[in-house]
Amino acid sequence: MLHKMLNIKYPIIQGAMANIATAEFAAAVSNCGGLGIIGTGAMNVEEARNAIHTCKSLTDKPFGVNVMMMNPYTKELMEMIAKEKVAVITTGAGNPGPYMEMLKASGAKVFPVVPSVALAIRMERSGADALIVEGGEAGGHVGEQTTMSLVPQVCDAVSIPVIAAGGIADGRGFNAALALGAVGVQVGTCLLVANECPVHENYKKAVIKAKDTDTVVTGRSMNSPVRILKNKMSRTYTKLEAEAADREELEKLTLGALRKAVFDGDMQMGSVMIGQIAGMIKEEKSLQEILDGIVCDSKVQLENLQSKQEELSCNN
Repeated sequence: MLHKMLNIKYPIIQGAMANIATAEFAAAVSNCGGLGIIGTGAMNVEEARNAIHTCKSLTDKPFGVNVMMMNPYTKELMEMIAKEKVAVITTGAGNPGPYMEMLKASGAKVFPVVPSVALAIRMERSGADALIVEGGEAGGHVGEQTTMSLVPQVCDAVSIPVIAAGGIADGRGFNAALALGAVGVQVGTCLLVANECPVHENYKKAVIKAKDTDTVVTGRSMNSPVRILKNKMSRTYTKLEAEAADREELEKLTLGALRKAVFDGDMQMGSVMIGQIAGMIKEEKSLQEILDGIVCDSKVQLENLQSKQEELSCNN
């Protein structure tokens, strides 16, 4: 299981949510038994180093750092992270292969986020220690495959551990991920309503208010699909996409939109990244309550499942 692999209490990783996965939030997640992740996003090396030092000052537990491979400072970031001896590196939007030897020599484990079987195989060949396999139910940047269909296919295709992500918020989703072959899960949307989460209060209320059909995927026309809350911005965006608007016009609409949502609480023109699982989230809780709740609920649900299985008979 993932928790033994990483020496953490629960096999749960915090998603590297842009502008939300701060050093303080990552430390809080790690202190509660999960693996906190600092999202470096577009940070430069000094900003990322300061974030790592802050996190180290707030927790003595393992934590990780996420690197978006499109960051122009990727090479320098990877060199700095290796020197800081961070426990886990998660990556997105690119191949961390060129940095794999250096990172692993520092003692870090490298977990690329993948949306397809083909990329999963490629990352295993590059030397990844495990894979975070994310389905399209997740919030933010997503692929086309669902978690239910993608995770078992990746598990069959690779020999390294798989962590499931996308559409997981309670014990049922946790157990389903394990049944599909995963060794743990990554969660994001359910953590947005944590008391410790640094998003604007309006963002948290939007997650709680959201129903199962209240998200939409934008950006497919630009080969950059993103799942967000339906609002004025998303409706304008999808209308422009349908009209075959050019890239410049679409990018102008989304420029700074995530910051508007996260920091200003603009739920109409902000890019409110949440997953389909938001419809299950009903109240704000502490991080400890959320993580404990997932694991405790999984045990209850497993007992219920075992009772149902006892009713079945198999004829060979």
